[in-house]
Amino acid sequence: MNAADENLVIELSMAELREVTAYAVACAEPVLAIFERDCPDDWRPRAVLDEAHRFAAGGKRTKALRVTALDAHRAARAAGEMQHAAAADAARAAGNAGAAAYLHPLAKATQGGHILMSAAHAARALELDAGDDRNVGAGYVEKATGLASSVVVSVLMRYPPAPGGRGRVGELWRELDASLRRLATS
Repeated sequence: MNAADENLVIELSMAELREVTAYAVACAEPVLAIFERDCPDDWRPRAVLDEAHRFAAGGKRTKALRVTALDAHRAARAAGEMQHAAAADAARAAGNAGAAAYLHPLAKATQGGHILMSAAHAARALELDAGDDRNVGAGYVEKATGLASSVVVSVLMRYPPAPGGRGRVGELWRELDASLRRLATS
């Protein structure tokens, strides 16, 4: 894909956005317990998952969804400042689940993050919670691959592959992206 291709508009239906959001929520939910264990008085990641559930179930993309997604990222920053790295990635997973509803229809590799970063951050949260065991993250990438519906894979295939960078979370994103693309071609 060349630079001109990145200006291409991708067709996305509201039903597809809901399916992508439901996938992102399903990927983030298992690590919410890590966040709530380490930051029991902070409701922000749970709030965005509740809003994202409403959208995925047929609700509107509301201001509350956008606001709670940003709030979850603020909760991640706060958890990181308290030295709760796994909780920070768990909150980022939740924030990215809310952001999935705002996937842009532009053919840019970074847009794939709206689809897969929730899972990548969840995998990283689980790794960190297990003492930085990369096998745990790889196992979660496999689980997240199995959670993806044919609609999610179809939407992902309209975008370029995941870009480089972003440290370990980026590696997990690229592993999941490659795994889902293999599904589409097999």
